[in-house]
Amino acid sequence: MNVMETPKIPMNVIEIQKLIPHRYPFLFVDRVIELVPHEKIVAIRNVTISDPMLQGHFPNNPIVPGVVLVEGAAQAATLLGSVSKGGCQACLFTEISNARFRKPVVPGDVIHYNVTLKRTKSHFFWFEASLTVDGEQAVEVEFSAMMK
Repeated sequence: MNVMETPKIPMNVIEIQKLIPHRYPFLFVDRVIELVPHEKIVAIRNVTISDPMLQGHFPNNPIVPGVVLVEGAAQAATLLGSVSKGGCQACLFTEISNARFRKPVVPGDVIHYNVTLKRTKSHFFWFEASLTVDGEQAVEVEFSAMMK
C-alpha cells in the first residue's frame, strides 16, 4: 500500500478539497485537527443556520439530518483512507451499520468526527465513527467503503 506524506495539521478546507472530491453544498468537513495514517482522524464541522439543508429540515426547528451526519463521518474517513492509501479517486459506501443517534445537532454546534480505521483488505476499508458536540456523543456508526 502506498503512503503519501501526511498533510500538515491542522488542515483547512482548501487542503481538504485537494484530497476528496466533495464540494459545496455537499462538503461536510471544515477542518482536520488530527490525522494518523492507517489509524484515525479527528475532523470538525461548524453547523450554521445558513446551511441549505436546514431550511427544510425542519422549519422553525432546524436539525442536521442523520444521513448528513453519517456522510460527514464518511468524508472524514475518506480523508483518512486517501492519506493512508496514497490517494483516492473514488470512495463508495459498501455498508452502514449500528448507527445510533443520541443527540440532535443544531445550528451553532461544532461537530467533532472521531473516525478510526479498523481494518483494510485490498480496496475495502472498515471504519468506526463517534460524532461529538461539546464533548457529548451525538452519533456513533460503523461503516465500510470501497476506495479506489
